[in-house]
Amino acid sequence: MTTTDEVERPRPGERLLDLVAVMDRLRSPGGCPWDAEQTHESLAPYAVEEAHELADAIASGDREHLVEELGDVLLQVAFHARVGQEHATEPFDVDDVADAIITKLQRRHPHVFADAVVSGAADVEVSWEAIKALEKPDRTGLLDGIPASLPALALAAKTASRLERTGRGELLAAAAAPQPDDVGAALLALVLDARGRGIDAEQALRGTVLRLAATADGDD
Repeated sequence: MTTTDEVERPRPGERLLDLVAVMDRLRSPGGCPWDAEQTHESLAPYAVEEAHELADAIASGDREHLVEELGDVLLQVAFHARVGQEHATEPFDVDDVADAIITKLQRRHPHVFADAVVSGAADVEVSWEAIKALEKPDRTGLLDGIPASLPALALAAKTASRLERTGRGELLAAAAAPQPDDVGAALLALVLDARGRGIDAEQALRGTVLRLAATADGDD
């Protein structure tokens, strides 16, 4: 028996089309003056902020909050895609954005969309990195493709992962060797120790600070 809720529920993805239409209305003449003035550059800080708010929602375990923050992140994609349509010489739209990620996912999952064989998640990661290296052969610097704006502990962990995958772990050991008054080397050593134990140093420190804040607020 089909219930009323089942009949009225939109098909998967249907509301995404509604979001595109709403964003078009906001951006078009007669829409919102603030939305009409935005550029990729002016919107960039909001994307960073929304990503952090999403991470907080995930950590909170609040499912309703998580849905809300995922929506805010999705808005950033829809907004940038709508702005992209207006470029004079190199326009793109939300379908171009979707096409790009669909193509990438299919290309980097040959064990799903082609005839490659993997034995587990570790094999998938190795395959992913190998395919990415073929896609972007011009990347020669250690930090190429790693956002320099990442928080320092996360940047250290990401860099360590790349060095380990490329067989240059000795550089890590040398950089993290104890040096008098070298706080950076000491912090890197802690990041490497955390990685060795399967711990995300960035999240570990964040959790400690948040617990400290909660304790301090409780003492007020």
